[in-house]
Amino acid sequence: MTTPLPPRRTGRRATAPYVAVPREPADPARTGRRWVRRRARGMTADAVAAALDVARFDARQNSRFEDLAGDERGPAELGEWERIAQLLADALPGTVYNPDTDDVVRAELAADAAAAAAREAELREAMRIAARADELQALRELGTLDQAEPREGDEAVRDELTRRAGGYIQADVDAWLARALAVHRGHYRDPAAREAAAGLLTPLVLAHAALLAELAPLDPDAGVDQLAFAARLATVEPEATAALAALLTRARPRAH
Repeated sequence: MTTPLPPRRTGRRATAPYVAVPREPADPARTGRRWVRRRARGMTADAVAAALDVARFDARQNSRFEDLAGDERGPAELGEWERIAQLLADALPGTVYNPDTDDVVRAELAADAAAAAAREAELREAMRIAARADELQALRELGTLDQAEPREGDEAVRDELTRRAGGYIQADVDAWLARALAVHRGHYRDPAAREAAAGLLTPLVLAHAALLAELAPLDPDAGVDQLAFAARLATVEPEATAALAALLTRARPRAH
């Protein structure tokens, strides 16, 4: 009986697109405040006052060392002990500290939750952009990019493709977006999307789109190749191209 051969392994291995995961920045001061709250849980006013005395003593001792001059955690811990001591001083006698009912802590936790949600949304958007960039890159390699309709957020995908190319502006992607914007294709059917594009796309793409929008009605049968000069004009002189498009816009009513 022969032993079956293992499956053939190729030299290429599929890898997921790299996406930088946003991380919560380190904050020594916040770490110190949280440590104090854990220590203070269940403490009475007297116990907190004693802990505050110790913290003040440590602060005086640390002030003698130059290497601790930039320490953020120590002063934050002292300030938190002082705050909790004042909180209990203003409370009814016999009250013990409970961070779960501390308004300052609850507000901080709410802010942390909001920041975490924002980081999660940022990560999801980065993953969406990376996946869409892979899709458009594949369409470019197949020569079928012009058949795709742009979607909301493709302006950011254009920036991602440019970043991947080391800053090189990819003319085919720019031309694809300009043509779509000119004829109101894909999500550019929405006037709000076209208005937003003015702040999301480069002057080169916007000038190209504006000129195409004016040239297309002059010769409806003109193909992409026949209007390729518009992209060359926009690349060399985007401001002049935009001025030409504006001139054609003003002249159009007088042509009828």
